[in-house]
Amino acid sequence: MARRPTLEFWYEFASTYSYLAVMRIEAQAEAAGVSLRWRPFLLGPIFAAQGWNNSPFNIYPAKGRNMWRDLDREAARLSLPPITRPNPFPQNSLSATRVAIYATDQDWLVPFTKAVFETAFANGGSIAEPQAVAAILDRLGLDGGAILKAAASEANKGRLKLAGEEARSRGIYGAPSFLTEDGELFWGNDRLEQALDWAQGNRPGRML
Repeated sequence: MARRPTLEFWYEFASTYSYLAVMRIEAQAEAAGVSLRWRPFLLGPIFAAQGWNNSPFNIYPAKGRNMWRDLDREAARLSLPPITRPNPFPQNSLSATRVAIYATDQDWLVPFTKAVFETAFANGGSIAEPQAVAAILDRLGLDGGAILKAAASEANKGRLKLAGEEARSRGIYGAPSFLTEDGELFWGNDRLEQALDWAQGNRPGRML
């Protein structure tokens, strides 16, 4: 049997368009015969390196207004629940991302990831406080308190820092981002299909 190509999926829990990608990427990848590597990371340090202390959707209000309208349209098109706008936006995603980094090799990473995004953007709940993240884990039948403690270890904090450094070194500047095995970078939920095509070996146009 031929080896399936792999696509890296870099996502940030506070990212609106990461939510859309998370809710559809599994079915799209399966249909394309592409394996996924889920890569949670923090966008805050990357934004800070660009001189931003907030989401660009807040820095540029017109862009933010259009983003929320676009998100409403896309959620309806994808038959997702109506979008709830976190208050404040963006939410602090540190605790959730630490847990996701801790779960990198665990079979509950994907269910946890989906549950966090659904809490934030479909159910109007907070993901910012550690106890909120623990509650999400508990609802999945996991030991939220124990996992949160392990995720806050210095070793796991180091893994999260390394993930951020890797993202920057590979040219990632936003979320969601998709990286193919040959290092081709695609940014944005609307580039998911193109990323999967590239991962499959479909390379339209002239190679630059």
